[in-house]
Amino acid sequence: MNEMAALRQMTKSAVVDYQQLSGLLSRYGKSRDKVQRPLASENIVRVKKGLYVFGDLHRRAPVGRELLANLIYGPSYVSLDYALSYHGLTPERVEAVTSITTGRSRKFQTPFGVFFYRGASEKRYATGAVIEHVHGVSFLIASPEKSLVDKVWADKRFSGTRLSDFGPCLTEDLRRERYDLLSPDATRLAGSGKAYDSPKIRLLLRYLSSLRENSDAWCNSRHAQPIRLPDCR
Repeated sequence: MNEMAALRQMTKSAVVDYQQLSGLLSRYGKSRDKVQRPLASENIVRVKKGLYVFGDLHRRAPVGRELLANLIYGPSYVSLDYALSYHGLTPERVEAVTSITTGRSRKFQTPFGVFFYRGASEKRYATGAVIEHVHGVSFLIASPEKSLVDKVWADKRFSGTRLSDFGPCLTEDLRRERYDLLSPDATRLAGSGKAYDSPKIRLLLRYLSSLRENSDAWCNSRHAQPIRLPDCR
């Protein structure tokens, strides 16, 4: 077994920081400055200063960019356009990974793609993220409700000063059919809205509530039977 294969067996994760990597190399009598050798041979790949991923030959699965987003800059959770796409709230595949952070807004260009971070207050950051588990890897991402709230709040092109503004915003800009917006979890949506305490977000919640009320009435009518809408009672 070669040295890098042996090093890979010492850790479950394909992602390691500088301290972890130096510790692994020290077992083979390598000083910290010897990190440059596996970098040069592409046995490890530098994501950013201090954060590394084992090279292709030593990976057991593709590297999850959601986990990388959490580690590149933090504290942060994946949200906005990428999370909307992840949850199926937009049909397009989003290439750049977008996140919310309590730090300042940042952009990182890496071998694994572009990572954007949008700054938010601690209060707005603290509510609405969930832990997802994919292929044995855990990462922090906004719930569908929080990703929608984050997106509407962060979109400076959209003022959202009138209730009637939200129909075009949600069905055209996000390219969603109107009734697809009726399924958010009311408790999680209310929690995210309360954290923002923003007139625009309060109007968003009012708009979604009005859609749900209209849908409930429509679903209960005799003429609605052939149509299946989300969460119709």
